[in-house]
Amino acid sequence: MAFSVKRLLIGRPLKSTEINEQKLSNVKALAILSSDALSSVAYGPEQVIIVLATFSYLAIWYSLPIAFGILILLTALVLSYRQIIFAYPHGGGAYVVSKENLGAKPGLIAGGALLVDYILTVAVSVSSGADAIASAFPVLLPFKVEIAVSFIIFITILNLRGVTESANVFAFPVYLFIFAILLLIGTSLYKIVTGAVPPEAEVSVGTPVAGISLFLLLKAFASGCSALTGVEAISNAVPNFKDPAPANAAKTLAGMGTILAIMVAGITFLAYYYGIVPSATETVVSQIASHTFGRNIVYYFIQVATTIILVLAANTGFSAFPLLAVNLAKDKYLPRMFLSRGERLVYSNGILTLAVAAIILVFLFNGNTEHLIPLYAVGVFIPFTLSQTGMMVKWMREKPAGWVQRFLINTTGAIICFIVTSMFFITKLNQVWPVLIFLPLIVLFFDRIRNHYLAVGDQLRLCPDEPAKPIKGNIIIVPVSGITRVVENSLIYAKSLSPDLIIAVYVGFTKEETKKFEEKWKKWQPGIRLVTIYSSYRNINGKLGKFIDMVNSRAMKANYGVTVIIPQFLPKKGWHNILHNQSGLILREYLLHRKNVVVSTVPYHLKK
Repeated sequence: MAFSVKRLLIGRPLKSTEINEQKLSNVKALAILSSDALSSVAYGPEQVIIVLATFSYLAIWYSLPIAFGILILLTALVLSYRQIIFAYPHGGGAYVVSKENLGAKPGLIAGGALLVDYILTVAVSVSSGADAIASAFPVLLPFKVEIAVSFIIFITILNLRGVTESANVFAFPVYLFIFAILLLIGTSLYKIVTGAVPPEAEVSVGTPVAGISLFLLLKAFASGCSALTGVEAISNAVPNFKDPAPANAAKTLAGMGTILAIMVAGITFLAYYYGIVPSATETVVSQIASHTFGRNIVYYFIQVATTIILVLAANTGFSAFPLLAVNLAKDKYLPRMFLSRGERLVYSNGILTLAVAAIILVFLFNGNTEHLIPLYAVGVFIPFTLSQTGMMVKWMREKPAGWVQRFLINTTGAIICFIVTSMFFITKLNQVWPVLIFLPLIVLFFDRIRNHYLAVGDQLRLCPDEPAKPIKGNIIIVPVSGITRVVENSLIYAKSLSPDLIIAVYVGFTKEETKKFEEKWKKWQPGIRLVTIYSSYRNINGKLGKFIDMVNSRAMKANYGVTVIIPQFLPKKGWHNILHNQSGLILREYLLHRKNVVVSTVPYHLKK
């Protein structure tokens, strides 16, 4: 039953040779890797206006030069990540760049920040989508958490089905959103040029605003830079592109940057031209659409497209998180399970880990993750700053042809990203302070994992100077609970291994019961030594453990091994297992951690 459901949801297994068929074309890659960045148009420009309007409505015109500054940073990031794509075609983005050029610790900070950011991306995106649905249908308001979790499960299943299948599903809504926003901007500009819409801005560009400070402008700039979250995702996912992967990834990054720049510039200009005032009940995009089209079908089309893209922004996390986890796992900073591809040739462990973490976050914050958006943004700009700085170091160290121009691009990006990151900490410390705690903890977690793998490697590595010490013989211990076919099956196997050194052990709860068993044993297996142990407290595992430890201690001195053979019967049907106490499995787990003791289970398969 479970197998059939899995096949229905995920599909048939794919051969390893089909991996190239799972590579993304540029059109599909743009859809699944840019949804986070493109969706930020729905709230990035609005964040700038909110900060400025809080100070004074007259200051809103500053949104235009601030948007210009954001576009400069976007250009620097696109050019920088384009260079990263070609320099590091195996993916990894900010983590790989920071690790190789700045050192392991900066790399881990960048990697840890991005992993957390992708989890926040999923949680924030699906919660925003749930809010939009609940706003349209208030009866669903008590079920926001369930709706958000349903979105995560749906996106998880699609990603588990494979990269190309998720791209097939997500491509249409993403391009629908791009069309909707470009339609909004194009129609509005046409009406403005033809004079159909008079300007409603009350303040002209350049009007002095008394009391405004550089600090406030930088705060607005930092808030607006939330529109740049997700720009790095393509550089993390280069291996998912069709060959030549770096060239295709670079083209897709350029396409995403161009579309994002047009959208940010267009929405910011229209918000200023229409004199949009931030509202708690209506978004800036909604107000612009209302001014341009009125409350007609086109307006609702734009709103629906915006709502869908906010949900699908979560897919960027599902695309980038597993590949970043792969790079960390290759360097032994994450468990090796993240290196394994699933039946559909995707890194399913990374996908499932991200889904579980995002679901936990949604439940912890009851679907209200708005105050996590600053964390979400600062989690991106820390890696932005580190990756730009890392590329500066790379060009200075290697000095390839044309390195000065590349160095200047990265320097510009590094300075701006550092300013943005600093402004987040200065102006939103009450919201972003957890970063100062969880990032060191994540780095410590990474180090612990790596130290474990290094220690395991040292202990498993063969040393020619230290040949293994041969074992003289093997003592077989067989715990028995009665005289049955299961025990007989195990004794036959034990005799095949060591017919002269077999000890059967029986733990009795009463002296009468123990004596009766001894008498039956002598008649049934007179050639095998039986040791009986009396336990007045019915502590089978404890008594067996002490006896095995005693035998093992003596065996080690004589250079003998100890093997414990556990008899176990297996029911014909799986659900029959719940009708039995599984004492064999419990005993096996109890004994596994003892040195010099081999634990072996001999199954006896029931036929009815």
